[in-house]
Amino acid sequence: MKQQRAVRTRGALIRSAAETFERCGYVQAKLAEISSSAGVSAGALHFHFANKAAVAAAVETAAAVALRGAVRAVQTPGMNALQRLTAASYAIAEELRRDVVARAGLHLSCRTPRRTGPDLRQEWHACVRRLLAAAEAEGLLADHVRPEDVSVSITAATTGLEVLGGADPCWFTPGALARFWHFVLPCLAKPEVLAALDPAGATALSLPSAR
Repeated sequence: MKQQRAVRTRGALIRSAAETFERCGYVQAKLAEISSSAGVSAGALHFHFANKAAVAAAVETAAAVALRGAVRAVQTPGMNALQRLTAASYAIAEELRRDVVARAGLHLSCRTPRRTGPDLRQEWHACVRRLLAAAEAEGLLADHVRPEDVSVSITAATTGLEVLGGADPCWFTPGALARFWHFVLPCLAKPEVLAALDPAGATALSLPSAR
């Protein structure tokens, strides 16, 4: 029973911290505000976390778990690598849209000077590069396409949409991603492959924000 209560308390603190970091930024966030918003005492917070950096690291770790899980969930068996890439982009966008922990953890991992956890944008670049290499191995890419070069462009463009979405959510939506992939996929795929691809993302069609 105590263990379950401790898990719930830690989860509440991580969520409260994510909300506080998103609202105030890492530097301005106060531990007293995090514990108060979570409905626990300052002592309970310090039982779980030694300091603010440890709280931020926990938010980053939780965000990494959530975002990696979202990508894994849409990697359907039998789906070709280019469709898996588009599906991954929609899954990440949806996770960031609905989960403050994912958003705050991503921003902490990329924008704060202290480095404690993974760089989640670098992880996305590695994912894009890996899926494009798989697409090349599957014979899906046009002859002129080099996966390493294209991975940089796709990472930069999708990261740019995510950053712009921080100020205006319309930038990082299924509609915005669909327009991006409608433009990009014909530049990547062989003509005979393109007809089988859904730029809207097979999974995006079932996401609440896509309806």
